[in-house]
Amino acid sequence: MSLEPKLNQPVAKKPITKRFQRFALIGYIGLLILMPVWLFLIAPREGHSNGFIFVVYILPLLLPLKGIIQDKPYTYAWANFIVMFYFIHGFTLLWVAQEQLIWVLLELIFASLMFIGCTYYARHRGQELGLKIRKLKEELAEEKAAHEHDK
Repeated sequence: MSLEPKLNQPVAKKPITKRFQRFALIGYIGLLILMPVWLFLIAPREGHSNGFIFVVYILPLLLPLKGIIQDKPYTYAWANFIVMFYFIHGFTLLWVAQEQLIWVLLELIFASLMFIGCTYYARHRGQELGLKIRKLKEELAEEKAAHEHDK
């Protein structure tokens, strides 16, 4: 019997990793539900078509859906670029649409949960899986060594 780990066995998640994934999912699903309900039902935007609202406010949230379902840490990491839009939107509306304060606060809470959850889930899960983002310094050193070897 071999004591070496089997290659195709899934790597278990630590409790902290699961907690951050839960934060990310609560924030993500919260935004997925909140945005269409808010923008189509509760306070439809005058002067904007439903197609425009969908493309600008809903579609970006659908982009990481497949990777999140497949539990890919890299998807959680780049989803943070998308969630920045919802921070900007929320903070802007805090200033200009105070009559919608409850919805704005919900957007900011969900965006914060998603941002924190995605950031730390990607980090912890990446470490558990042995994934590593190479440092630019290492890349440059390898490139330099390869270039000198070619001479």
